[in-house]
Amino acid sequence: MLQTPASFTALTTPQAHADALTFVFHGNRLLLRSADLALPDAAALAALGVEPAGAHPVGLWDGRYCQALALADDALADPGYAFHGLRALFGAVDDGLLGLAGRANQIVEWARTHRYCGACATPMALAPGERCYQCPACGMAAYPRISPAMMVLIRKGDAVLLALHTASPSKRYSPLAGFLEAGESIEEAVHREVMEEVGLRVHNLEYFMSQSWPFPHSLMIAFTADYLDGEIRVDEDEIAEARWFGPVDEWPESPSAVSISALLVDAHRPRR
Repeated sequence: MLQTPASFTALTTPQAHADALTFVFHGNRLLLRSADLALPDAAALAALGVEPAGAHPVGLWDGRYCQALALADDALADPGYAFHGLRALFGAVDDGLLGLAGRANQIVEWARTHRYCGACATPMALAPGERCYQCPACGMAAYPRISPAMMVLIRKGDAVLLALHTASPSKRYSPLAGFLEAGESIEEAVHREVMEEVGLRVHNLEYFMSQSWPFPHSLMIAFTADYLDGEIRVDEDEIAEARWFGPVDEWPESPSAVSISALLVDAHRPRR
């Protein structure tokens, strides 16, 4: 599952370390050595012409300092290194490394999108001691953006509802999901999304777990809920198909193992 390692400690103040782990991004793609998908060390960064000065602190992983930076250009002189999309690295690199790469990517994306004040257009400055940009002219503060989204698996007796979302990159059945709107609680978002996407009413909401999902800055908050009433009526703009899966049905392939969606579905999958 995509998550931060237990041995990680977040930092907001830069530190000087000769053997730092440096996450280098171009857009949402991470720079790795092609031979073994390893991060570039200090010597490789120097050979590639990447200057880590000004990198953002990420934290300490097993006592090793981690930092992140973004490049404006993805052209590399060394063919032994390449940029990789984080989704393409699922199952290909260490889960802890991938979890920290997701965190690092959110930090550099925050830095890229907050160079200027959104209120008065003055260049922003880092606030000391916290992960925050602050405008020196009007004082507006900008913290890393986090976009909360709900996920819910609806139970009806011994069956559960799974849907094929039209925008799903994997084209696999999964629980319902959607972003919160301004002023909503998570529970209100669950009820609204379920009604909008499949026309059902639910009750008995129960928290399952949460997961950071850095594509680019979501927080997935998962629930189970019990069917209350209604007939499935899909929003065709959002849902290609939705149906109940019970013990005698052939269940679809599980969603990606790095996602909370897989854990939620597998916790209810019939044992045979």
